[in-house]
Amino acid sequence: MSRTTLQMDTRLLAYLRETGLRESPVLAALRERTAAMPMARMQIAPEQGALLALLLRLIGARRCIEVGTFTGYSALACAEALPADGRLVALDISEEWTRIAREFWQRAGVAERIELRLGDAAESLQAMLAAGEAGRYDFIFVDADKAGYRRYAELGLELLRPGGLLAFDNVLWGGSVADPENQGDDTVALRAFNRWLHACERVDLAMLPIGDGLSLARKRN
Repeated sequence: MSRTTLQMDTRLLAYLRETGLRESPVLAALRERTAAMPMARMQIAPEQGALLALLLRLIGARRCIEVGTFTGYSALACAEALPADGRLVALDISEEWTRIAREFWQRAGVAERIELRLGDAAESLQAMLAAGEAGRYDFIFVDADKAGYRRYAELGLELLRPGGLLAFDNVLWGGSVADPENQGDDTVALRAFNRWLHACERVDLAMLPIGDGLSLARKRN
């Protein structure tokens, strides 16, 4: 038993990844491929991917949205957890990064479950609402520009069914959100978002110290 969260050193993290999750060979290959890229830090940790996949299975998710896809690791982790007729709409702005994602989705045999839409994510979400898709989604994962988090949350809540789940990555931002001396744009934006989400009466909330911080928000009935 412990009243605080256990701190992870390199050895313990390696043990967790060896015994605490089941990363598919294609997911592992994609993680290795991305690790060689200059922006590799943008990829979620494998333990986050395992958690997202488990959450999708727990809530019986069939229709999902991802805001911010990068090279496709989180989308692949989610798509592997969906039933054969499940669908994930992946929103991103980069053709370069998502070209890698498409390659690995195809290799994993789940490409038909993922619809990639390139362009402004808020505009894409608004278009989905305009198309009559309010309340039709089970799960939304947000890992994109930090200044946009609140807008993505507001639109996401309209697209989610009651009982659906929103997940937001990077909410601890390397610990900088707790440092009042850090006034960087992304840090300030995340602080404001975290306060807003904490006060939002439309959701049940838990912030988890996994990866760079992951907030889970369940839309209340």
